[in-house]
Amino acid sequence: MKFVSEFRDRETAKGLVDAIHKEVCSDERYRFMEVCGSHTMAISKFGIRSLLPDNVELVSGPGCPVCVTPQWEIDAVFRMAEEAVIVTFGDMLRVPGSNGESLQKLRSEGKDIRIVFSPLDTLAMAVKEPERDFVFLGIGFETTAPTSAALAKSARMKGVENLYITPYSKTVPEVLQVLLDDESLGINGFVCPGHVSVITGLSIYEPVAERGIGAVVTGFEPLDILSSVLELIRQTNSGSASVVNMYPRVVRPEGNPKALGLLDEVFRKEDTDWRGLGSIPGSGLRFNDEYSSFDALRYFEIESSGVYDIDVCRCGDVLKGKMSPKECPLFGDACTPVNPVGPCMVSSEGSCSAYYKYER
Repeated sequence: MKFVSEFRDRETAKGLVDAIHKEVCSDERYRFMEVCGSHTMAISKFGIRSLLPDNVELVSGPGCPVCVTPQWEIDAVFRMAEEAVIVTFGDMLRVPGSNGESLQKLRSEGKDIRIVFSPLDTLAMAVKEPERDFVFLGIGFETTAPTSAALAKSARMKGVENLYITPYSKTVPEVLQVLLDDESLGINGFVCPGHVSVITGLSIYEPVAERGIGAVVTGFEPLDILSSVLELIRQTNSGSASVVNMYPRVVRPEGNPKALGLLDEVFRKEDTDWRGLGSIPGSGLRFNDEYSSFDALRYFEIESSGVYDIDVCRCGDVLKGKMSPKECPLFGDACTPVNPVGPCMVSSEGSCSAYYKYER
């Protein structure tokens, strides 16, 4: 298949749904977690949950990069905004701080908050206005971390000294192990992130399969997701877990060696904090010594406050698959996309946002 329409073919989808219903064992419970915000949105948008047998559950995990950013890192951005120009993707604009502030609110009050589509736009701004400090919000997983690395490398080559980057990028393999360590989650398999896998390749999922849990890399169209669910059901039934690439049109087994090399050049792995999950060893990307002058936390002398979540917000439980968005007492009432309490409702890849938009 070459075109998007082919991956949305109704008859093929019906065949996959029929196959799923035939494959499931009535006395078995299947609980699969997607760890990609784009998968979360696609599952809700195409109504895939409603097509599955009652004993097949798709739960959202920590796959939205804005959502997993702990509260202290969000709050640190507001402090930087007092002294520097903040440059960010649009997703961050309405994410609330501990005191109800947001970048959108700060911008309305006169702070210089700029939206970009490419991190490299920040470099042009910093060169043009050397008298001001610029902070690019480097938030994401292995998918976007290479762009932050490229920004730092380009700035270093040009000798730019008024540009900083928040080292908030996180990596996927470590959080998968933390999720598997929590037996109360009862995960039978992972729908693995296609975008991350483009960079990393497939080897990062081998430890998951070695623990007897299936890991299927897939795309974002209905047939992609239904095929991956069928594969995970079959693996669960057979008791033989493996890593399967069902997105070969985009993902190569070895990933993107050039991007991986760039990550190794600019970053090193360190412990980092996740909303809802606390500190996870080796799951953060921090600047190597050679690039440490670009570290915004270092420049503004910001340390962890230890605050991961807003007290009343249940985003942490949603991100761990312990609660569906609809089970949150704030969902759709005190917390809406217009007036979000937590990032899962405001981010375009957040679980609560997906449920509010497509599954209310």
